[in-house]
Amino acid sequence: MNKISVSEKFEQINHYWEPKIIGEVNDSYIKLAKFKDEFVWHVHEHEDEMFYVIQGTLTIRFRDGDVVLREHECMIVPKGVEHMPFAEEEVHVMLVEAKSTLNTGNVENEKTVKHLEKI
Repeated sequence: MNKISVSEKFEQINHYWEPKIIGEVNDSYIKLAKFKDEFVWHVHEHEDEMFYVIQGTLTIRFRDGDVVLREHECMIVPKGVEHMPFAEEEVHVMLVEAKSTLNTGNVENEKTVKHLEKI
C-alpha cells in the first residue's frame, strides 16, 4: 500500500478533459482531470458521476440551471441526467466513476477518451 500525492499526480496531467486513473475502489475508478472551457452536453445512462473540486471553480450546467462548485465542494450527477461541465479558468477535479463510464457518455467526439491512462 502506498500513499498518493494528489498534487504530484496533477503535475503529470498536461491536457484538459483527459481523465487519468490514480486508483480503484471496488468497481469504480478514482480519476484526476484538469478542465478548462466547455466540455460537451452528454448523459451517462447507467452510471452516476461524482465531481470533487480540488482547485478552482467548476460549473456543472444542466438544462434547468447551473450548479457552481468551488474548492472542496462536490456533486454527484445521477445517471440519466444530461449535463455539461464548464470551467472559465483551469480547475483540478477528482472524479469517482464506475469503470464502465465513458467521459463523454452518450456522445463520441474529439474529447472522448476510450483508453484511460493510469498515473
